[in-house]
Amino acid sequence: MSVSRRIARAFGIAEDETRPVLTGAMLFFVMFAGYFMLRPVRETMGVAGGVDNLQWLFTGTFLATLAAMPLFGWVATKVPRRRILPWTFGFFAANLALFAIAFQMDPENPWIARTFYIWISVFNLIAISVIWSVCVDLFPMTQAKRLFALMAAGASLGGLVGPLLGIALVGLIGHAGLLWLASALLVVGILIARTLQRWRDAQPVHAGLSADARARPLGGHPFAGITTVLKSPYLLGISLFVLLLASVSTFLYFEQARLVELKFPDRADQTRVFGTIDAIVQCLTILSQLFITGRLVQRLGMAALLVAVPVVTMLGFVWLAFAPTFAVLAVVMVVRRAGEYAFVRPGREMLFTVVPTEAKYKAKNFIDSVVYRGADAVSGWAKALVDLLAQQPAVAALVGAGIALAWAITGSGLARAQSRIEAKEPMPEGIDVAGEGLRR
Repeated sequence: MSVSRRIARAFGIAEDETRPVLTGAMLFFVMFAGYFMLRPVRETMGVAGGVDNLQWLFTGTFLATLAAMPLFGWVATKVPRRRILPWTFGFFAANLALFAIAFQMDPENPWIARTFYIWISVFNLIAISVIWSVCVDLFPMTQAKRLFALMAAGASLGGLVGPLLGIALVGLIGHAGLLWLASALLVVGILIARTLQRWRDAQPVHAGLSADARARPLGGHPFAGITTVLKSPYLLGISLFVLLLASVSTFLYFEQARLVELKFPDRADQTRVFGTIDAIVQCLTILSQLFITGRLVQRLGMAALLVAVPVVTMLGFVWLAFAPTFAVLAVVMVVRRAGEYAFVRPGREMLFTVVPTEAKYKAKNFIDSVVYRGADAVSGWAKALVDLLAQQPAVAALVGAGIALAWAITGSGLARAQSRIEAKEPMPEGIDVAGEGLRR
């Protein structure tokens, strides 16, 4: 039995789908390995700046994201679809190289550190969103249900290997060296994306997936992302889902920073704690993505991916309200993050397979970056206000439980809307099916 046949049988996919699965997984791997090499350092910088000041960093990140959106919108408008990822990754690779030079010249400069914290928080959302945009552009829904979770396992593996690389290499090459390595990995990602595009070019043509169509720019204007979202109840529903997801994450993130600062005052210990949590999350995520997610969505539908984790998170917040300890928080954080990566993220990306091509790039990136970081900023200040008024961590946890419940309800509505749109006959590219769904 061939290797590809064994892989296909093990993961419940067609044998001719093993190549794109492995290629997509490699693309996610190199990007996440580079990002997660740098993430523990970013987290430590955030704590070092003072937990009470985290909302300022979140606000700065949101403003930086707003500034980046017109630039990405211009690229998506003028550049052929198949070149959007190379241009985006090339830009970020050059940015990493500039930061590496800055760290080499002035490694103790606090403003360079703060700028890097904000920049990497913008970079990771846009870069990840672009990869998913390519995937939802290249794969129809029938394949997405089988392949997305398996390809996303490459992200989890990269998220596991990245911190280990950082720990092993930071003493040899320093922080600047890690940035140079992350920049090189993005360049490798460009080459892998081209391989995935060539595979699709050799396949039977699906609506909107032909090589000729991807060779043309999307057109429109740089702000089409926001206007498309505002015109579509379906995309507004996805925006609300992402807003609630980000709010839940921010509430837990602030509690994590507060409890880590209290329990682990040493910076090196803080970095080790953050790295350990990341490693546990990625291990659980990989196992779920390889053996559970694809089978789950095929048997129970997308609602299982979009609702289960919010419900579990809600219960975790209630537990945290009655037992506000670091051990409980660590369990809730690990379960929520692993569940998001293994179930929520693939399900969320499947929602975009039924929208027009332009929305897959422009509207999707607006939701994944501006909406997400805007929710971060608003919920960061909301969390600070709740802590100021209540003076009790339990109150913030119960508020978080309420947000998680709303998140679950929104996910259920989106799953039904997506099913209704998918059930319609395929429509020519440019027809706005995204306006259907939630308004029914």
